[in-house]
Amino acid sequence: MSNYSDILYAVDAGVATITLNRPDRLNAWCASLDADVRAGMRAATDDPAVRVIVLTGAGRGFCAGADMNVLQGIQDGDTSTRPTAPETPWDTSAHPDFQKQYSWFPAVPKPIIGAINGPCAGLGMVLALYTDIRIASDLAVFSTAFARRGLIAEHGISWLLPRLIGMANAAEILFSARRIEAAEARSLGLVNRVVPHANFATEVQSYARMLAVEVSPRSLAAMKREIWNAQLSGLGAAIDAANIDMKASFATDDFKEGVAHYLEKRPAAFSGR
Repeated sequence: MSNYSDILYAVDAGVATITLNRPDRLNAWCASLDADVRAGMRAATDDPAVRVIVLTGAGRGFCAGADMNVLQGIQDGDTSTRPTAPETPWDTSAHPDFQKQYSWFPAVPKPIIGAINGPCAGLGMVLALYTDIRIASDLAVFSTAFARRGLIAEHGISWLLPRLIGMANAAEILFSARRIEAAEARSLGLVNRVVPHANFATEVQSYARMLAVEVSPRSLAAMKREIWNAQLSGLGAAIDAANIDMKASFATDDFKEGVAHYLEKRPAAFSGR
């Protein structure tokens, strides 16, 4: 799929940027946006030139959550515009828990950077938490929103949020649904970095391109799988899985290149093989 109605899709220097493109509605989530993001992620996954994915929003917001028209339709008994779970899983080799309607980001075998450029609420916050690394503009504002809509801790956020910020902080944020400014989000561990808005896009792309050029794409894919799968297993299982992966990595071109470029004191030229 190359024509999208609700996202912008661009690839440059090994980085695919998927931009939620409903700025007049603060990129509120709906069925067509859901389908476009899935298609964009699939295109980035299948493109060997893409090594890193950036997910961001057009205009002044990241994602304001579910479109209120969708919520109104659900209240009126019309679910035709509500996003639905895909008929087929993202990746049949991924853990079943990462095959759900909104939990499939961890099954994408390339790192996803959430570039939180502005307001990020409700379902938008859930999606941001499923990204691997989050960089926020200093104008970003976060809210779970659910309690103020008569809803619950949706789509796995009750599992994600305590792992990021602890049980008590997660409970307080979910119960109150209050606004969280970017600086507090950083102090809590909701985001990795906060960047001045004037430099935001440049800083995000610079970091993404560093990952695309300076590290092994094979290592990135393996580490992403290891990190997410380890959340669903014990320490022993994580060690056993890593031992299998380590043995396999010794036979790869990227391992040979990783040693060679270090010894030869030159930039790396990883192939992903």
